[in-house]
Amino acid sequence: MDQDFTWIAEPAALLARFETRPARIGLDTEFIRERTWWPQLALVQIAVHDEILLVDTLAPGTCEALRPILLDPAITKVMHSASEDLIAFRRACDAVPEGLFDTQVAAAIGGVAAGAGYQKLVAEILGVTLSKGETRSEWLRRPLSDAQLAYAADDVRHLFALHDHLRERLEALGRMDWLKEDCARMRDTACSDALERWPHLPIRAAQYLDGDGQRRLLRLLRWRDAWAREHDRPRTWVLDNDLAAGIARANPADTGALKQLLDAHPKAPRKLGAELWTALGTPLADEADAPPIRTEERDKAAVRRLQDAVAARSAELGLPDGVLASRRRLESLLDDGDWSVLGGWRRELLVPTLAPLLPGATQGLPSGGSTV
Repeated sequence: MDQDFTWIAEPAALLARFETRPARIGLDTEFIRERTWWPQLALVQIAVHDEILLVDTLAPGTCEALRPILLDPAITKVMHSASEDLIAFRRACDAVPEGLFDTQVAAAIGGVAAGAGYQKLVAEILGVTLSKGETRSEWLRRPLSDAQLAYAADDVRHLFALHDHLRERLEALGRMDWLKEDCARMRDTACSDALERWPHLPIRAAQYLDGDGQRRLLRLLRWRDAWAREHDRPRTWVLDNDLAAGIARANPADTGALKQLLDAHPKAPRKLGAELWTALGTPLADEADAPPIRTEERDKAAVRRLQDAVAARSAELGLPDGVLASRRRLESLLDDGDWSVLGGWRRELLVPTLAPLLPGATQGLPSGGSTV
């Protein structure tokens, strides 16, 4: 096949393309995460000037050569749905890209589509149909196939055209600052070492536990997530949610009872039984602050009122559903009364709309905000 990209496996060849720094690059990654906590970076695709570079990050020195490019704030990094790519860069290159322009976020803020995939956005805005054939490919193998290489190149081929279209749209709407804020928040999240504070809340089985059982579940999941990250294993390989909920419900009286529960499950972490037992019985300093588990019926009418108000405000602004505030964020706001869950520009827009429905919510109000 005719190649319209350049394979880069030498740091010097990569750096030569950046002797004159471009104003922008299109950027994407291919990584594997099925067997690890951290993504394993396998390939970086870069659109720069009139070239597409496929950078072999398994080749010695290429990640180190990428680092100053990623950290240069003068180079706009045009990416699509970048959150996991940022983590992959942090892990492999010790760098989270500066100057991010995320086309998925821009499309949502611009009223084009919320959560649209790259192929869908390219088709909708540019009228180009892209193949999805290598989405779940084995990117760590070498050599990569012609189909893999073509698919990888396509992932950055149209980013500049999307960038031009969406930037013009956001500038016309006066929403570039919204995008910058959301991209900065995405980057801060990738830089953070914080684990999910309340990992038990989304688990359906948690609503059937009493208060003590919910706290036991929280302890197990906090321990599970910390252990999985430290040892670079998927969390469900360490302790899956159903087994964690079952242990929390059973409240084993001693290590023997816990062993019986683990022995009944073929994928249970038997070798970690002692650590699991310690975690189960060790109270967390902040567990009393955990918000209540929300059942399907609890405050259903209140959540619906908030959703309807947000939907009306979204319609006024021409924003797709879910861009201003997801149901989960509204539930958190209802539980905690803390406006900071909505973030900066969203909070500014929604305080006047939602404050009459939440007279007790006062934390995290924007400057000059009021709940009256």
